[in-house]
Amino acid sequence: MSKKTDNGTYKWEYCSLGGVVRVKIASGEDIAHLGELDQKLWTALSCPVKGLEFDATTLQMLDTDGDGKIRVAEVVAAAEWLTSVIKDKDLILKGDAAIPLNQIKQEDEKGAKLYASAKQILSNLGLEKDEISVADTSDSVAIFAKTRFNGDGIITPESTDEEDLKQLITNIVEKIGSQQDRSGVAGVNADLIEQFYAACADYASWQQQAADAPGEIFPYGDDTPAAFAACEALKDKIADYFMRCKLIAFDADVSDAVDVSVEKINAISEFNLATQSDEIAKYPLARPSATLSLAFDAINPAWQDAFATLKKLVFDVDFAGKTSITEAEWQATLARFAAYTGWVAARKGAAVESLGLDAVKAVLAGDRKAALLDLVAQDKALESEAAAIDEVNRLTHLYRDFYAFLRNYVIFLDFYSDKPEDSAMFEAGKLYIDQRCCNLCVRVEDLGKHADMAGLSGMFLIYCACTSKVRNESMNIVAVMTNGNTRRLRPGKNAVFYDRSGQDWDAVVTKIVDNPISVRQAFWSPYRKFANAISERINKSAEEKDNKVMNDMTAKANAIDVPAEGTKPEPKPPFDIAKFAGIAAAIGMAIGAIGLALSGLIKAVAGLTWWKWLIIIAVIMLLISGPACFIAWNKLRKRNLGPVLNANGWAINAVVLINIAFGATLTSVAKYPRMNLDDPYARRAPLWWRILRTIIILAVIAFVLLCATQRMDLIGLGQPSWWPDCLTF
Repeated sequence: MSKKTDNGTYKWEYCSLGGVVRVKIASGEDIAHLGELDQKLWTALSCPVKGLEFDATTLQMLDTDGDGKIRVAEVVAAAEWLTSVIKDKDLILKGDAAIPLNQIKQEDEKGAKLYASAKQILSNLGLEKDEISVADTSDSVAIFAKTRFNGDGIITPESTDEEDLKQLITNIVEKIGSQQDRSGVAGVNADLIEQFYAACADYASWQQQAADAPGEIFPYGDDTPAAFAACEALKDKIADYFMRCKLIAFDADVSDAVDVSVEKINAISEFNLATQSDEIAKYPLARPSATLSLAFDAINPAWQDAFATLKKLVFDVDFAGKTSITEAEWQATLARFAAYTGWVAARKGAAVESLGLDAVKAVLAGDRKAALLDLVAQDKALESEAAAIDEVNRLTHLYRDFYAFLRNYVIFLDFYSDKPEDSAMFEAGKLYIDQRCCNLCVRVEDLGKHADMAGLSGMFLIYCACTSKVRNESMNIVAVMTNGNTRRLRPGKNAVFYDRSGQDWDAVVTKIVDNPISVRQAFWSPYRKFANAISERINKSAEEKDNKVMNDMTAKANAIDVPAEGTKPEPKPPFDIAKFAGIAAAIGMAIGAIGLALSGLIKAVAGLTWWKWLIIIAVIMLLISGPACFIAWNKLRKRNLGPVLNANGWAINAVVLINIAFGATLTSVAKYPRMNLDDPYARRAPLWWRILRTIIILAVIAFVLLCATQRMDLIGLGQPSWWPDCLTF
């Protein structure tokens, strides 16, 4: 049956979810025509890739531009591609992990290539079956494990049977670097091959420079590197020595200042001098003198080993038989290394130096670079086939997950579902706190954004910092509470969070956004506030009176004049009968006033029947609790999850209402069966209170019965003048 309207547009069906009309996605044709659905009717216009309880690979496949967001255009493109290659589009709604091969269209080139690639995957895996699953296409290592070429432009030692090429590939991996082949093995691409041969050519050319002028670059033959290192080790110390000699030649009076002082030696003489080499090494290389020469036989003990190496490699070669050198001779020695240091600074091809010069020359002489690049070209030639294999992987993922994604994107069906196994992809798990389970918990990616947006939701929100020692991870969540009281909830309270996989996390409340939870709670809230205010006032008054009494007692104690020993204390004033009579009269007047007021109240209400009493009580309670209940009801029916999701990076296009009926399902409260249990440690009321309570109850019952039967008529008057006409029955 066609679903086209008279004007040729697609005819959509609608449903009501959460008190909001939404488009109904109920068939493969609906999915195929998603591109015709007005964006104003989509529940979401974009969602983040990260932080969702959904297959991460599928989300990345939908995010075709890789910007971390999945937008409507990308969803429409996926819908059109998926429905164009599947014969029975209604199968997409089942969400099966395996797709029958006969359901892949082969009428066009796109479908035919997918079908051929699916068959190739099964062949590579050694499977003979008429369907292909997500598990089959997801393991690329297993798919390409037995293939020599796989279209990624990367070759491995298994890509060739020639041993020299295998060794070359291994050398490139070890000396230059590697890329991971689709088979899971480290391999090389064309760029790495070019880098390897360029490094070999550079290293050989650099070494050839030394071979062309060996005497100039290596003045000490094979010992030149060691001789240069020996000179570098003592260069600064020798320069320091000759400067001290110049100062003595300039002014003999400074000789003591530039030489080793006796005080320094005395400072360390009490220690084992063999352990003071670091301190002694700070002293001059030798004792300076005006001769401006460095004697070989009077070297600082801390530097003797280094100097012996220098003498053997350099001085015994340049100044054989001499016992000292001048500064000019030392400078001439350093100058002999100029060509060597320049050659070292111009080093090239260091990456392949560890191969050795002979091996590098053998690589260049063998000239197998072209053979390696040909292997890369052969592998690259299969790129389109490999890409088709990737497309099969995309097909199996979307075939399984796409309808589930639409339920969480276009209409939020999973969120409003009454099935326990259905959960929206933004629902992170459950929070257990204060004998309640909050079923609606959302990951918080940015607490700063939530501070601005979450208050607009109208919901009671509990923010928690969660940590898992098992996973060594942490995250923030926000839980929506829709049932129970909130008296014991405050920042710092501990709880337990269970993610969708069942893993438990330690949770600590960090912030609470206070909003009404239920009409019932709102009904009693004025009385709780009044009781809290009275309690706070009583406590404050008691504290003030206690402080006043203590201050008065302290002041009086300090003001007492203790009589000196032997003196008589002042006599107490006589009892004042007039003062006592005045106090008694005042108390009597107060009691009389209270009694008169109670008498007037009793006279006024004595003639009311019991049902009038109930109406009066109901009216009074309605006047007190009505406004709070109305405000709460108005907020509860407008609770919106949209701002919470917007703060997490969603672009919510329609309200996500959590009305009173739906909200009641989101938080479960502990319920105990009715039991008569004896607790020896339970708090028991004292006897006097139980007697007083019984008397009060009996008095109230008696009073109500008297009023109900209208047998109490103390004064015989009608309705009092102050009684409102609206309450006259």
